[in-house]
Amino acid sequence: MAVVYRRDFGALPSAGSAEEIVRRAEQMIPALRARADSAEQMRRMPDETCRDLRRSSVARILQPARYGGAEAPLSAMVDVLIPISAGCASTGWCLAQYVMHNYMLARWPVEAQEQVWRPAPDCLISGILIPRLGRARPAAGGYTLSGTWPFVSGVDTSDWCILSGLVERPGAAAEERYFIAPTGQVEILDTWHSIGLRASSSNHVRAADLFVPEHMTLAIEHLAGGRFPGRAINTAPLFRLPVYMTFGVLLASAVLGIAEFMFEEYLAQSRSRPALMSGLEVGSYASHHIKLGEVSASLQAAGALLRADCAEMMEIGEADRPATDIERSNYRCNAAFAGQLAFTAARIVWDLVGARGAYVANPIARAFQDICVATRHITQNWDVNATEHGRARLRMPLTNPSL
Repeated sequence: MAVVYRRDFGALPSAGSAEEIVRRAEQMIPALRARADSAEQMRRMPDETCRDLRRSSVARILQPARYGGAEAPLSAMVDVLIPISAGCASTGWCLAQYVMHNYMLARWPVEAQEQVWRPAPDCLISGILIPRLGRARPAAGGYTLSGTWPFVSGVDTSDWCILSGLVERPGAAAEERYFIAPTGQVEILDTWHSIGLRASSSNHVRAADLFVPEHMTLAIEHLAGGRFPGRAINTAPLFRLPVYMTFGVLLASAVLGIAEFMFEEYLAQSRSRPALMSGLEVGSYASHHIKLGEVSASLQAAGALLRADCAEMMEIGEADRPATDIERSNYRCNAAFAGQLAFTAARIVWDLVGARGAYVANPIARAFQDICVATRHITQNWDVNATEHGRARLRMPLTNPSL
């Protein structure tokens, strides 16, 4: 593998180009599907899959070039997440977290980036960004953090974990802050007994008086774009964007990958399958043709919307200007809409597959359970995200503090 050289920091393995990483992601699909049963039983990604994620560098698609990452345009994360999620929904869901948290870490102080990426640039970073579940107190040289956080996808197979909390200071308003610590320093609770995404190990984690050095923390305002400590070394337009504005695109891409797999699998099952009652080929029904056309159009529209939004966001970064409230809420709203399009397509496939979808052995059944769980994420909640954008269109203030 090629290396990236920086005079002041030395050589690091290169993730390769975005095109190479996308090609590796597509090549992983057969192996991911072959491991699906064992992943479900273990309720976590198999070790072989974790090794493949590291070797393929798919989690490094948005990682700074300084550390050997691809530092690719935002649309590349769509191109990586769709095939991985089509191979294994749980792996795609975890990968979305790993990609996002690599992207976030580029904003942290240089010392934090060095501590995390210098020893292992291919490390996997999990996290959860629900601030009110954590409480932090200032301490000499940093903070002590306590709390219990749910839904930390991919935590069992991660190296680092980002947690959020409110810093309480006497006589001042609480400050929302983010903390990164080795996963081995937090307690993982076995809580993820779910109907879908079973192998995502989206467990609770708990910390009690965990000391986090100052340089391993970041205030929420530094994730809103503009100036942030990491900009001293990460100056590319990619990193000038508000993080939360982009978050929905990642998870909608995973949702889209699951729906695309369901469509592909249904077509494979139906091209020569006779209906049980009539004996006619299922593919001969005109009603099926109409519905499959709707599925195809919905999936293409969702992908086109996500990629178009990525291109627009990159233009904002290249212009090095603040995103407006309308833009910030628009991209979250659009990501939720793309997820809705994909979920609608998945429901049509689920209806078309009929009674055969009741069998556990049918991959469509598993995928439908996965997409039902994936679309419960807040970034895929249509009412929440559409309401926020509607407020912005009426020139009312945003209610989501992370935007």
